[in-house]
Amino acid sequence: MLTFETLKEQAASGEVDTVLVCLVDMQGRLMGKRFHVQNFLDSAYEETHCCNYLLATDLEMATPDGYKATSWEAGYGDYVMKPDLSTLRPMPWLEGTVMVLSDVLDHHTHEPVPHSPRQILQAQIARAEAMGLTPMMATELEFFLFDRTFDEIRAGDFRDLTPISGYNEDYHILQTSKEEHVMRPIRNHLYAAGIPVENTKGEAEAGQEELNIRYSDALACADNHTIAKHATKEIAHFHGHAASFLPKWHHDRVGSASHVHLSLWRDGNPEFYDADAPHGLSELGRQFCAGMIKYAPDYTFFLAPYVNSYKRFMKGTFAPTKTVWSVDNRTAGFRMCGEGTKGVRMECRIGGSDLNPYLAQAALLAAGLKGIEEKLELAPPTAGDLYEDSDAREIPRTLRDAVETLRASTMLREAMGDWAVDHYTRCADWEQEEFDRVVTDWEIARGFEKA
Repeated sequence: MLTFETLKEQAASGEVDTVLVCLVDMQGRLMGKRFHVQNFLDSAYEETHCCNYLLATDLEMATPDGYKATSWEAGYGDYVMKPDLSTLRPMPWLEGTVMVLSDVLDHHTHEPVPHSPRQILQAQIARAEAMGLTPMMATELEFFLFDRTFDEIRAGDFRDLTPISGYNEDYHILQTSKEEHVMRPIRNHLYAAGIPVENTKGEAEAGQEELNIRYSDALACADNHTIAKHATKEIAHFHGHAASFLPKWHHDRVGSASHVHLSLWRDGNPEFYDADAPHGLSELGRQFCAGMIKYAPDYTFFLAPYVNSYKRFMKGTFAPTKTVWSVDNRTAGFRMCGEGTKGVRMECRIGGSDLNPYLAQAALLAAGLKGIEEKLELAPPTAGDLYEDSDAREIPRTLRDAVETLRASTMLREAMGDWAVDHYTRCADWEQEEFDRVVTDWEIARGFEKA
């Protein structure tokens, strides 16, 4: 991490000439501007501006109607990007470049924009802090590496995709050694950027990787996740490969997840831990986990935001299909880790690799804190193959289903506000509308002659 004073010194010596000033959009991507370092030091460190459509576009940067926040009728005005100088850091894989994340403010009032992903998470963190609690989280980033670059794959219409390896490389040292020309610089550059990388490993499919980052407070966790995902794509590209976070790129291949580990701390001590409680999980921890489980259908959209996200939920793939918990069981939607230790926590396994970490973490926090407020009882843990448990409640199986549970969620409307929920409901509706109007290759091949 950098201080503002250190940046001045690096600018004076010529070590740094560019500052990336970024916000996080609805899809969890970095958007922003590249400043000459001197302009940033002179004025842009205080604020800069961007079009308010950046929080009302889809993956293709289309500008759908139906948003109250911005529209053609309102003329698409500006937001203020307010750099959070505590996030200032080098980007070692880009020559002479540092970056800073920004909070998004209303241009006229300078109040936080309520549907900004970073603000939505900050609001839930503040809610926890009002209870004397500090949310601690970690995310796992799974992705696929492919033989060619994004540009080469796009030129081939995204067909004939070839992963970087030819076989399942889960924990496989020989195969992952072949990929060190990409993965080693990812680890080292991210660490040099102030992100506490723990490790990388092969995942349970050909060409599939996992990046693990040390746990931290919730906002730092989301910041680390977002920067790491962005960096992974850039670094892989510079080495001739595409890194894809699409959850399900082929129907015969295992999907990619982003598991979220959660616990609450108070005054530097883990509040989930109680040595005398079953599994070492305190009453507060049980209430929080019960809330996450009870309200899982309400917030599934924030864990699985696209049509493709739901293709991942299939039995026998290590992706969950049920909203139940179990002790160290990877077939459940929620897995207790660190049983009986101070590291006891709950891992939510529902989220896909395409989630926006700010929104996902905020939704999980909102549900867990509601569980504490309602003093919910945590059901006994499940066991065995949860894919075959007909009594366990299902995760919403399509984006269409998840949109309806989001729209009807009293819990999320109370926690995030109607404005934010309606904004992301429109986001989800648009995604479904765009898919519904497309004729897929599968439909043509299946029915062209036989229908």
